[in-house]
Amino acid sequence: MPNTATLQREAAVNVYRSVEQGLKETGAETCGLMFIHCAGQSQPEQQVRTHLEQTSESAFQVWEDGATQAIAVLLPGLTLDEVHYEGLRIKHELQETVPGADPQITLASFPAGERPSKATIQHMAESAKLVDPSEIHIYTLDKTADEPERILIVDNDPTVREFLQLRLRMQGYETYEAVDGLAALELIEKITPDLVLTELNLYGIDGLPFIQHIQNLDVAQPPKIVVLTEQRVEQTISQCFRSGVDDYMTKPFSPVELDARIRRCLH
Repeated sequence: MPNTATLQREAAVNVYRSVEQGLKETGAETCGLMFIHCAGQSQPEQQVRTHLEQTSESAFQVWEDGATQAIAVLLPGLTLDEVHYEGLRIKHELQETVPGADPQITLASFPAGERPSKATIQHMAESAKLVDPSEIHIYTLDKTADEPERILIVDNDPTVREFLQLRLRMQGYETYEAVDGLAALELIEKITPDLVLTELNLYGIDGLPFIQHIQNLDVAQPPKIVVLTEQRVEQTISQCFRSGVDDYMTKPFSPVELDARIRRCLH
């Protein structure tokens, strides 16, 4: 007999499979997809369903994803603007009717002929839990690409590396890690990451010499470089940008802001 964990995994897979099948059954028309997550043990699936039954003029389907505790809403025929408007209405409804609800919403609209894979649907569901509740997050077409972008995290603090790996993987990135500059330079040549997220204070080679070594590597496409460091000296920041660094953030940092800066660099 399968255990509880197995049953939960099967239920999650079935939700993503159902959403994927629902998208395919819409045929050639544009189709909206939304994931909603609210803090707490139970999700207001029935409130979302009731709201749509009372207000939506189009067909819809609703599921609850047991793995991410998110509610999936399929909205055939809706453009991105229309899905965004529906997201705003659902967010307002939940804030008014569910005590303590602070909905986190991510949404997208897939044009005719373009349908996301099951893995992409899962990434989208997982990302809903990371959305800043003050905004509605729009999944872009670039972000739904099946080939994940690669990010190399360079930091000698294992806690920082673990946090960044978990957060970036949840958003669909393929991540690698290095504890110092020399290990990072070897990895860059092997895995050719799209972006290097690095501390400046590293063992071995660090700071600006490390940045310059990255840029001089014999690779077809040099990676974007985002510095995430405890160094706050203005002269250092200025030298980094003059050396070609794409962005610079200091610790402690806002994870949401870091997400946005990485997206901007990669797209």
